[in-house]
Amino acid sequence: MQRRATVCRNPPTHLTQPNKERIVQPEEFDLVILGGGTGSTVAAWTFAGEGRRVAVVDRKYIGGSCPNIACLPSKNIIHTAKVASYLRRSREFGVALNGFTIQMPGVRERKRRMVRGLNETYLENYRQTGAEFILATGRFIAPRTVEATLSDGTIRQLRGKNVIVSTGTRATIDSTPGLADAQPLTHIEALELDTVPEHLLVIGGGYVGVELAQAMRRFGSKVTVIQHGTQLLNDADPDIAEAVLQLMTDEGIQVLLNADVQKVTGLSGQSLQLQIGGKTIQATDILVATGRTPNTDSLSAEKAGVQLDSHGFVRVNDFLQTTAPDVWAMGDCAGSPFFTHVGYDDFRIVRDNLAGKPHSKKGRLIPSCLFLDPELAQIGLTESAAKAQNVRYRLAKIPANHVLRTHTTSETRGFLKALVGTDDRILGFTAFCSEASELLAAVQAAMLAGSSYTMLRDGIFAHPTMAEGVTVLFASVPDTPQN
Repeated sequence: MQRRATVCRNPPTHLTQPNKERIVQPEEFDLVILGGGTGSTVAAWTFAGEGRRVAVVDRKYIGGSCPNIACLPSKNIIHTAKVASYLRRSREFGVALNGFTIQMPGVRERKRRMVRGLNETYLENYRQTGAEFILATGRFIAPRTVEATLSDGTIRQLRGKNVIVSTGTRATIDSTPGLADAQPLTHIEALELDTVPEHLLVIGGGYVGVELAQAMRRFGSKVTVIQHGTQLLNDADPDIAEAVLQLMTDEGIQVLLNADVQKVTGLSGQSLQLQIGGKTIQATDILVATGRTPNTDSLSAEKAGVQLDSHGFVRVNDFLQTTAPDVWAMGDCAGSPFFTHVGYDDFRIVRDNLAGKPHSKKGRLIPSCLFLDPELAQIGLTESAAKAQNVRYRLAKIPANHVLRTHTTSETRGFLKALVGTDDRILGFTAFCSEASELLAAVQAAMLAGSSYTMLRDGIFAHPTMAEGVTVLFASVPDTPQN
């Protein structure tokens, strides 16, 4: 029977050591940062490297979620699951195997080893730049003043000429009867499992849900995805959602659409029963992936004059300024799209504005990548959004197997599609195919440059590569709009 995940909680020994006496007078800094995510981490290194006194307060993670519990660890686990899928397909490649076993402690240790290496790199950057990392729980006690409570109860007060709030978000556990009591997995615990779940129920058919559903299925778990909406990936074009659903089905994952969980009984890791539409589903484990909640509820934001919206996100303007003077917010907690690369760009916006160079978040061209196998990558307008906005476009769409590289790797599933405007500029691009995340960059560069689609159509790309597929795709752009 699968057990609960175990998590290593020993803090690094070379972080700021606690002062046993309470510091009454605030320590003065040029910049105080609440939350150690990607944007705030780079901000700390950048400003400290320029000779400013900088302190970062984070309650748990060196570098925030991305290198510890989110982007990089999940992709590490997902890649291991892809290796497992190759082993199952070994005869297709002329490799005879007599079977194999998944050793989840080894899967977990590979992930932990990567995280430890990243933590060491981050700490070295703190040492080299002179920024101070404080492992503590932080909250506002006055304008531009943060109280940091260390694990032994020691309290420090930090006052900054400027303050950045970057406290991130956490997985939402909603009020479904019995759900919280069942102690469900979130993405954090799912990446720390030491055995494969016998039957995993995944509540939520968004990015986190489908990525981990596929990975756990490839490790050998029976998987059921429960989605409230009419399709997986609520904001995706219908053809994309249908293709992802077919992928899930082909891999033996059961998907229940238009399904609402009315009640949960039991304990995840042991035995569970879910009531859904009058039916009862039995399982051993449950993973919740239904959305994100901002980590602002214990921030005491009102003491700093920082307003939150009705959902708990920090109110910011287009320059990422909060409602309090000299207080900024970035990343997930500021309502930015939930991507690490957006958090990094938020840093650039704050950096420029602090330097007196006005920089707005308006008009950003933000890519997204879903690391299924095959990958799903998208940028710009989707076809659904173009129709909703009455934007005229020409649609180009080709099967992935029109890209000859896919035949050499036996990865022919999927398709590529692009929307081209009447002025020949690329409005949007979506790839559901092998190496889609890398293909995306080539199209994004053309979109950033405002180039005509013909630049990609007529370019000479190396053969046989996946990038060569963009020439095939854009060669199929029709002469007249589809709408």
